[in-house]
Amino acid sequence: MNWEQLLSLKRFGDTNKRLRKEQDETRLGFEVDYDRVIFSSAFRSLQDKTQVIPLSKTDFIHTRLTHSLEVSVVGRSLGRIVGKKILEKHPHLKEVHGYHYNDFGAIVAVASLAHDIGNPPFGHSGEKAIGEYFKTGNGQKYKDKLTPKEYQDIIDFEGNANGFKLLTESRTGVEGGLRLSYATLGTFMKYPKESLPKKPTKHIADKKFGFFQTEKDFFSEVAKELGLLQTRDGKDISFSRHPLTYLVEAADDICYTIIDFEDGINLGLISEDYALEYLIKLVKDKINTKKYNQMVFMQDRLSYLRALAINTLITDAATIFLENEEAILEGSFDVSLLDKSNYIAQIKDIISLSVSKVYKSQEVIEKEIAGYKIISDILDVYTNALVKTAEGTASNYDSIVLQTLPEHYQNTDAPLYSLLLNTCCYVASLSDSGAVHIHNKIMGKQL
Repeated sequence: MNWEQLLSLKRFGDTNKRLRKEQDETRLGFEVDYDRVIFSSAFRSLQDKTQVIPLSKTDFIHTRLTHSLEVSVVGRSLGRIVGKKILEKHPHLKEVHGYHYNDFGAIVAVASLAHDIGNPPFGHSGEKAIGEYFKTGNGQKYKDKLTPKEYQDIIDFEGNANGFKLLTESRTGVEGGLRLSYATLGTFMKYPKESLPKKPTKHIADKKFGFFQTEKDFFSEVAKELGLLQTRDGKDISFSRHPLTYLVEAADDICYTIIDFEDGINLGLISEDYALEYLIKLVKDKINTKKYNQMVFMQDRLSYLRALAINTLITDAATIFLENEEAILEGSFDVSLLDKSNYIAQIKDIISLSVSKVYKSQEVIEKEIAGYKIISDILDVYTNALVKTAEGTASNYDSIVLQTLPEHYQNTDAPLYSLLLNTCCYVASLSDSGAVHIHNKIMGKQL
């Protein structure tokens, strides 16, 4: 892979090449991408989607929205640090093509901003709940009517694939969705493969999948325009990662490791003394002991350690990327950046404590159980209504129910796979409280 191709400014529908040196510096294409994501309705819905605690009543706790904004800030820093060194190593990118190190920061920032845009309500358990409905619930009756890849798409419903769909899906009068630059879309592609074969290798890019069957043609177009390497021959679509994807992943890993841990402390799920000890181990070489000891309040001490920890991991991740640039460009770097971190032991300790004390806390588990039921019931009502309408066997109830769907989800003149996938995507678009509200309505619990 080469950086000139990887930094493509091309957008859906372009007939002429967009050259970096001809860009308006006050309205750079990659920065336009950021604006388009942040003003989208899909991004706004993240303000009421779970990051750690579903339906939390505490204002302080992060949502998918605040998490995404923080990941974007960290990603921008990573991109700029790496971009500066890349331009020094490959000066023709600046001298001939006009690229700046801020371009790298802008691309990583917008892909980071959008990285959770396709996630359903109730956190990762929401993805599992959608899949389980079709794998073990009432939706399994559709298995024999779908191709293996279509069925895999919905039983392993993937927020990353839904995010790609949201960013790129054409609707009447809106061709190409948000029409983001291909460099941004490539960087967003965390798992550049289809749902089957499942985990064909231990390479980090094969861990999940990145697009549904409905987007496979455009996905391939973007990958080929960027010069991503095809990793398997034959009928299965699979490409190497865009190098900057590793920075998006690192930004996400840094934020959820440190900030989810911080949320656990502020919720009282993790004791302050125990938690501060873990963070101090991570930043012991950088901490200003005098400044730290002058802080009276726990939240101030915690904020100071959090800032030091994030900065430490940013520097570390950028160094790992630059040291492995050649392997990353060859597609042979097969783990995340933080897996190679000098602080991997400390990171694992923090994540382990977060898992036991926060992610598996009674409050989280109880709300995840409720989320499973809510999502299953909503899927049952709407898939039945859509499929029966398409088959001409809809009841009056089915017809009424369909009227509550947003207009672009009401079309029943489509293959079964599209009907089922669109229902999944509709459920994924709901906020936590929106899902609860709709469930109460359709179950007759609220007028």
